[in-house]
Amino acid sequence: MNRFSKNHLSLIKCIIAAAVAAGILALASPVAQTSDTAIHFTKAQSRIAKEIAKTLERYHYSRKDLDDEMSSKVLDIYIKQLDPSKQLFTQNDIRQFKVNEDKIDDFLFKGKLEFAESIFNLHLERSQERFSYILDQLDQWEKTYDFSMDEMLNIDNENKPRVSTTSELAPLWRKYLKNHILSLKLEDKPDTEITSELKKTFTTRLSRLSQTDIQDAFEIFINSVTAGFDPHTQYMAPRASEDFDIHMSLSLEGIGAVLQNEYEYTKVVRLIPAGPAEKSNQLMPGDKIVGVGQGLNGEIKDILGQRIENVVRLIRGPKNTYVRLKIIPAKDATSLKTIKIKRDKVKLEEQSAQKELTTIERDNSSYKIGIITIPTFYLDFDAYNQGKVDYKSTTRDVELLLSQMREQSVDGLIIDLRDNGGGALQEANQLTGLFLKSGPTVQIKTKYKTHKLYDEDPDILYKGPLMVLINRMSASASEIFAGAIKDYHRGIILGTQSFGKGTVQSLQGLKGGKLKITSAKFYRVSGESTQAMGVKPDISLPQLYLKSEVGEDSLEGTLPWDTIQQSTYSAYPSLDPVISILRDSYNKNEEKSPGVIYLKEKIKLESSLSDVKSLSLNETVRRDEKDDLNRQRLLVENNYRKLTGKPLLVELSEAENETAGEEDDPQDILLDEAKGLMAQFIQYSKDHDLTW
Repeated sequence: MNRFSKNHLSLIKCIIAAAVAAGILALASPVAQTSDTAIHFTKAQSRIAKEIAKTLERYHYSRKDLDDEMSSKVLDIYIKQLDPSKQLFTQNDIRQFKVNEDKIDDFLFKGKLEFAESIFNLHLERSQERFSYILDQLDQWEKTYDFSMDEMLNIDNENKPRVSTTSELAPLWRKYLKNHILSLKLEDKPDTEITSELKKTFTTRLSRLSQTDIQDAFEIFINSVTAGFDPHTQYMAPRASEDFDIHMSLSLEGIGAVLQNEYEYTKVVRLIPAGPAEKSNQLMPGDKIVGVGQGLNGEIKDILGQRIENVVRLIRGPKNTYVRLKIIPAKDATSLKTIKIKRDKVKLEEQSAQKELTTIERDNSSYKIGIITIPTFYLDFDAYNQGKVDYKSTTRDVELLLSQMREQSVDGLIIDLRDNGGGALQEANQLTGLFLKSGPTVQIKTKYKTHKLYDEDPDILYKGPLMVLINRMSASASEIFAGAIKDYHRGIILGTQSFGKGTVQSLQGLKGGKLKITSAKFYRVSGESTQAMGVKPDISLPQLYLKSEVGEDSLEGTLPWDTIQQSTYSAYPSLDPVISILRDSYNKNEEKSPGVIYLKEKIKLESSLSDVKSLSLNETVRRDEKDDLNRQRLLVENNYRKLTGKPLLVELSEAENETAGEEDDPQDILLDEAKGLMAQFIQYSKDHDLTW
């Protein structure tokens, strides 16, 4: 998918190679530190920093300068990377850092890393003090901690103030430890077990500090620099780039989840369609993994602050074995939850496009509806490049499915792109061509020029009513397809605003690792970017993901949405009249639909949990809050059961066990809504003689 002008790519590679060869040697003088964990960057890292600084300024799509303004931004990012919960650096520290906030650009171009080194070493020193303090407190908390006091812990990391001086850090650390203990108390663990578990956790973290890798430290700093340009531009140290290549080839093994580091946490970015995690219905994008245990009974090991590669190795394992994950759910950041997932290898056939036929009865008429689910835009590049005639691809598979559906005389077609994170760009282009006459499908703009991808085949394989179902996890190539269908008025888009991944990255080799740099942006034929804004549906269905946790606009420093000149293309007649009718019909009926009522009640409850800014450290208050939350969740489940004639639940766990047992045949409320709307679309098309 990350493709653009070969000449442009070659130019970048040549200039980067030249920059490496011409790098000027520079040595950062050691900075005196009291901590024996202090790190010191190397000559090679100094050279790489200079090279990356020049490359970013010259070749990043945004044309941003690495200047004083960017320096200030980089410093803020670096501080947040090292101290996201504001437990280490004080206001006094920040004031000292800010003295040099407009000099980072100068330091980088000269290869001077002492400033970044000193901040990192202070982070190590304070972390060591914090963990030592906590271990000392764990020897006495049972006698000295009062959980009947009305104390509050501010967890609004973005807006809460830092403490002024180092003397205020210990009381803050005590509150965080008290919350750790209370969270385990709420799981009904005995005090001795709590002490033992937390001692293991923080002893491990303290030990990990003494093993701090200089490559890790450099990567954190230099990726704070790249993040100043955009969140998808990243430097990978030699070991990290090697692991990246390995994990790309093995990404479908284990539990089928794409993970990334977000500060000290391991965050779930995406679930692989048809993978074990998705089938389990227990893990969601935005969830944060804080512990990993092997098997059904193995000790859950703390992974806070660990490299993503180490976490992946813990989670992966032999097929048919279990892994247990301790998570902070995206939809309830106040709680901890332990889940188990059976490892498996994602079957390639389950990644392929799949079809389903269904018949909807409405107003004394029957409508045969075809549904094609596309989990990803795939292409067997090796077979394609070897000229094999039977290579596997999304478009070829969908062509076959459409031919079968034509023989079965379907009245309407739904393309389901929910949770489709993209894939091969040429497949999005060719798939679009199955539904419309020839013309441009997407525009790709680099720093130097804009070029277009075209569907040059005038044949249309399917000419009936078309709907495309998207959600917040539909990204990149999915957005290109959905955007083209919308711009050509070829179909109706249902669901929620898509992810908004509208940038292109190229992976450039360096002598000291690799640089993944944003080099282009996607634009629809209408001239609108898919970046940040994504594709907005014609008819909105309930949003299952929290926008604050999932989507391009939830990331910091993302490139903005904008427009360029639209392409010349011939759109079909506007579908606004039928869209208006269907939207009104949905809005009138949504309050009568048990499924939609259920989803909206559930979303409302979960959204309220994501807005929590502080936690009580009073055990009685927290237990009451937990009980009240469970009562509300049980009420939502039972309201739905009343409306659908199912037996009511006594305990919430009954619903969780039931869901786990039905993972192979989940009820799809939103797809049911789409089918009902498609039936109306088919009838409207017949009544108004719509043709494509």
